[in-house]
Amino acid sequence: MARALLGKRLVRVSRGRRLSGIIVETEAYMGPDDVASHARHGEASRAAPMFGEPGHAYVYFTYGMHYCLNCVTEPKGSGTAVLIRALEPDEGIAAMRRNRRLRSAHLKELPDHELTDGPAKLCQALDLDQRLNREDLLGGTLCIEDAPDVPPRKIGKSSRVGIRRGREHQWRFYLKDSVFVSAHPKY
Repeated sequence: MARALLGKRLVRVSRGRRLSGIIVETEAYMGPDDVASHARHGEASRAAPMFGEPGHAYVYFTYGMHYCLNCVTEPKGSGTAVLIRALEPDEGIAAMRRNRRLRSAHLKELPDHELTDGPAKLCQALDLDQRLNREDLLGGTLCIEDAPDVPPRKIGKSSRVGIRRGREHQWRFYLKDSVFVSAHPKY
């Protein structure tokens, strides 16, 4: 599913405005047996939403300052989800800039490719936080809209970003030619 989400549109309706971007980077987290997954701590942990119905959001707070958005992807009880790592901003870019500036006063005018090029940045830009945990991603104030599949030749894969354990898995997927990707693999 991490690969299939590439090219889809993530939409957030905030304060009556539609903010959206094309998903250009994702990472798969494969349940309780995945050493890098929050699900390894079980259903009673903060990762409880990962064990819920597919198509719902798992929004978590990390490093005491950032939110990250995941889409639950497999049947209830599996504990699998896909982290949305980066977007190509599409609608509501001025509002996204204001949302980022509210939280990052030192930022001047960001180029579009730095606005949502990381999981915490896209959550700031789209005004995503814990209030949207468990939100149904099939409609409402936060949703993923369908789009044509991206051809396999345009998709790259690598190890997940920023993890120490489970690096042998190539479960990060990204659009090869996108400047909106958060981190380019080192070859």
